[in-house]
Amino acid sequence: MSLQLAFDLPSREAFRRADFFVSAANAQALAQIEGWRDWPDGKLLLIGPEGSGKTHLTHIWSDLAGAEVISAAKLVDTDLHDLAQNPVAVENADRIAGDPEAETALFHLHNLLAGRGLLITAASPARDWRLRLADLLSRMQAASVAQLNAPDDMLLSAVLLKLFADRQIVVAPNLIPYLVSRMDRSIAAACEWVKFLDTRALALGRPITRALAAEVLDLAGVR
Repeated sequence: MSLQLAFDLPSREAFRRADFFVSAANAQALAQIEGWRDWPDGKLLLIGPEGSGKTHLTHIWSDLAGAEVISAAKLVDTDLHDLAQNPVAVENADRIAGDPEAETALFHLHNLLAGRGLLITAASPARDWRLRLADLLSRMQAASVAQLNAPDDMLLSAVLLKLFADRQIVVAPNLIPYLVSRMDRSIAAACEWVKFLDTRALALGRPITRALAAEVLDLAGVR
């Protein structure tokens, strides 16, 4: 289910380790991030769907390793030698597939870092990116993989509470299980619902309650 929002409200996203909620869906990936000094060849590919927690884990690793964080699409406009002075996290590497300059830039960055710390995030394994640069593909496929799985009820509940807290909103305890039992099983969906409920509550001048959520879900055709 997709909702069209009238506007985006400001929120304070917290990407600290203390704000990361651990469940069966992400515990292994977190352990691999925290054990980064043991990554084979100093690199790791972190994969998972949009909104699954890749950005949060990336920032946790950035704090641990003193790493720079950059979008793969921005590598072509970056001084790679300067960037590679520290460990680097490259986000959304799968989105540069088919762009010769961007693929070449990622290949060179990989070689410049030479085992000193490279985290790469993507929605899927490297074999599915459709990379044109064979040397880059071989290096990405050689990286160890950390997989983020679909969130379970415990994780979705914790994420919803965090997202409301990021917007400085306190909600009744009965709202969270109500949403979890009806929403799509993804953190991206949780983000969308929190934004929409906040927007709707402000527009109506009402607090975010289970009753308001039921009205919104009914409007969206969700039972």
